[in-house]
Formats: sequence, C-alpha cells, structure tokens
Amino acid sequence: MAAHYGVAVVPARPAKPRDKAKAEAGVQVVERWILAALRKRKFFSLAELNQAIAELLTRLNERPFRKRDGCRRSLFELLDKPVLRPLPEERYQYGDWETHRVNIDYHVAFEDHWYSVPYQLVQQVVEVRATAATVEIFHRGVRVASHARSQARHRATTVTEHRPKAHQRYLEWTPSRLVDWAHKIGPATADLFEKIMASKPHPEQGYRSCLGILRLGKQYSPARLEAAAHRAIALQACSYPSVKSILKCNLDSLPVETAAPPRPPLNHPNIRGSEYFDSGEPPTLQ
Repeated sequence: MAAHYGVAVVPARPAKPRDKAKAEAGVQVVERWILAALRKRKFFSLAELNQAIAELLTRLNERPFRKRDGCRRSLFELLDKPVLRPLPEERYQYGDWETHRVNIDYHVAFEDHWYSVPYQLVQQVVEVRATAATVEIFHRGVRVASHARSQARHRATTVTEHRPKAHQRYLEWTPSRLVDWAHKIGPATADLFEKIMASKPHPEQGYRSCLGILRLGKQYSPARLEAAAHRAIALQACSYPSVKSILKCNLDSLPVETAAPPRPPLNHPNIRGSEYFDSGEPPTLQ
C-alpha cells in the first residue's frame, strides 16, 4: 500500500509511544471530542455512524486553538494542502497473501478453486495474492500468472499456455469425441468415459484416463474391454487402474453380482398403511 501511494512507513519501536507522539495525541483528541460525544448514542447502520462522525470531525477541525491563531482546518490549508501530491488514478486494492506449493497438475488452490501456473513450476513454492477481482501468483518475487478471481468451488481456471505440450494436444479432443470413440467398443465403455470425465476437476485428467483405457484395446479384445467397463461401473470403480486390474486378473469373465431384490412388505393385520391413520379411527391391537 505504501508503494502504491508513494509514501514511506517508519514503524515505531515496540512499547515506545513517544516515537509516535503526534499519533498518540491525535488518538486522544478523537477519543475526547468524537467518541465521548457518541458514547450514549445508538446507531443502526454504518452509514448513520459515519455521518455522525463526519459532523463531529468537521466541528473538531474548525474548533479554534487556545494558544495560537487559527484551527486545524486553516493549518491544513496553509501548510499541508499546497505540498500534497495527487492520488493515483486507481485506488489501492487490498489483497490476501498466501504461500502454496504447486500441485503436480500445475494448479494452485485458493479458496477451493484451482488456478493454473506454468507447468515448469510443479512442486515449487509460490505466493498467491488475491484481491476482490483478481488472483495473482508470484514465484521469487516475479508474477508468473494472473487470473480473474472465480467464486466457483471445486472448479479450475486454466490458461492454455500453462499446459505441457502433451496436455495442449488434449484441447483438440472434446468429451463427446472421446465418448464417440468409446461407443465403438460398447455402451458400457461410453458410460464409463462419461463417469470418469464427470468426476475429474480438470479436463485433461479425465482425458488421460479415457485414452489409457482406449490403449488397453490394443492388448485386449473389445468384448473383454466392454465387460471390464461394465464391471467397473457396477463396482463404482470408474478409473483406468481399476479397468486395467480387472483385465489383468481376468475378472471381466466373472458374472457381476447384482443386488438382491427388495423383500416384499409383510402382510400382517397389525401393519397398517397411511390410509388407516388418515381415517381417524382409533388403533386396535389384535
């Protein structure tokens, strides 16, 4: 903030109030002439409080000095105002700073959202500065990425240039294109692809799993791959390692155990439906 407004900050020593005597005196004046005057009033909004403070502040600044001529307002007009510099065109934006390590998918998490950085920074420590509108990422004092801040939770904001070349090639493929390829094997494989891509926060993660399953088709027959996909969906193990393990262990040839059908409700005179209780008749035991 000091750099933005072109000022210097000279901190006082701890427990040395005389280092900032002018500031301490100003606090005392505000407590006596503003806070004390408002101590018994009740305010129901911040705007109402600010208006009351502004009125008392104007009166305080125009109050004549006791031992010299003028007031605080006249001294400001005479001494301070002529040497003030114009404010910057843009107001200073407050930012939250956090330190993170870049994940293996070259994204940094901030408030349950993932922002990409150049993939060369994987496993590197970076600093994240977040304002109300932007998220900036710095590495060793150099800004390496800037994104519009997103409020979408568990989603990702990814810049194409941040991806490795292999991941950039995945942009040429769409989910529908991968599902169409899976349909050539069978409907279960297509359904498996849709579930994999729906479960991944980053598109390339889902694409890589689907492409790995397609490569298994070079080693195993389409019929076995379709059976393995059907078994993976039934077991809720929708991933490339699961499909690979099913095929490797020949589990695709085993029948998929289906859940037992629900038992029919018992037919007993003491078991009554909602219609009985809606009728208003008193219950009777048999």
